[in-house]
Amino acid sequence: MQDKDSDVVIEPEAEDLSPRDTESDEGAEAAEGKMQKLRKELAECRKEKQEYMDGWQRAKADYVNALKRFAEDAQAIELKGRIRALEALLPALDALERSKEHLPAMPAHAGQAGGELSAGFAAIAKQLESAFASLGVEETGKVGERFNPAFHEALGADPAESLETDDTITVVLEKGWRVGTIIVRPAKVRVGHFTSEKSDN
Repeated sequence: MQDKDSDVVIEPEAEDLSPRDTESDEGAEAAEGKMQKLRKELAECRKEKQEYMDGWQRAKADYVNALKRFAEDAQAIELKGRIRALEALLPALDALERSKEHLPAMPAHAGQAGGELSAGFAAIAKQLESAFASLGVEETGKVGERFNPAFHEALGADPAESLETDDTITVVLEKGWRVGTIIVRPAKVRVGHFTSEKSDN
């Protein structure tokens, strides 16, 4: 006799995917929405970061430029002060230079009045010249130097002995002074001028 239970076939239940599929689709859409929102926020953050970076770089460049301007202004003010000091002292130095030329030669014995006076003038002139040197002031115009209208003012001409000495300073009438490239006072000079003495036959 055959067992009835053996004829019974149990079929597996069919999976009902419809409700679960809907839930997973909704979850995927929600996740995608969150991702899009995060991407948008990230893009905004990057944009803000770039704006802050650009602003910081501009501020840094402005700061560096301001420091340069302050340094240049300080140098210009300092140079102006040196030039004013030089202009104030020049008449005294010129007077000493002229006085030196008219003083008698210093006697052998410095104890004599003329010698003391001459030595005193020379010492004062030397002190003024040292003060000028400490201010970065340079003398312009020396005998034998090539004439340069940027540094010298020609007040006359003298005959030059050769072509090599043509257009050179023969006499310095008044010293010139400059600070760096700025001419405070051009040297007043006489200039040699060479002329050929050959006559046409």
